[in-house]
Amino acid sequence: MSFLIHGLDPQRFARMFTLSDAELATAGAVRRVADSTPGFPCRVSLEDAAVGDELVLLPFEHHAVAGPYRATGPIYVRREAVAGVPRLPLVLDRMPDALARRLVSVRAYDAAGLMVHADVVDGRELAATLERSLGDRSVAYVHVHYAKPGCYAPRVTRADEQA
Repeated sequence: MSFLIHGLDPQRFARMFTLSDAELATAGAVRRVADSTPGFPCRVSLEDAAVGDELVLLPFEHHAVAGPYRATGPIYVRREAVAGVPRLPLVLDRMPDALARRLVSVRAYDAAGLMVHADVVDGRELAATLERSLGDRSVAYVHVHYAKPGCYAPRVTRADEQA
């Protein structure tokens, strides 16, 4: 089964890089400079930041459903990812290194936003786990999180549905 890995829309975050540190703090966000790699996975580009890259660490509502699984969590966004040509990254059947090199939590949801099942897997096993999850027709979409810090990574859908 083919699947799509969805990065976040860069236009949603462009304004964050125009704010002062005080204004970021008011929004619950902080500016960071990557001092190691891997270590700062960008949710727009689905890539790890390079040493020296500027990022904003901010709260993000990644599961905006009217139900018990509504969720917000921290994400990193790189300045470079929002400064280029606006595009919404979609990765078809290829696991970005930022996911493949980490322990990840996989959370499968139905169309009502209720969890169908969940697992924790090595990122190298993520493609097979996504295929199994999306092979279950009761699953509408999957969220992947970096398991250790619990941060949201991407949304994954079936390629034939492009949701």
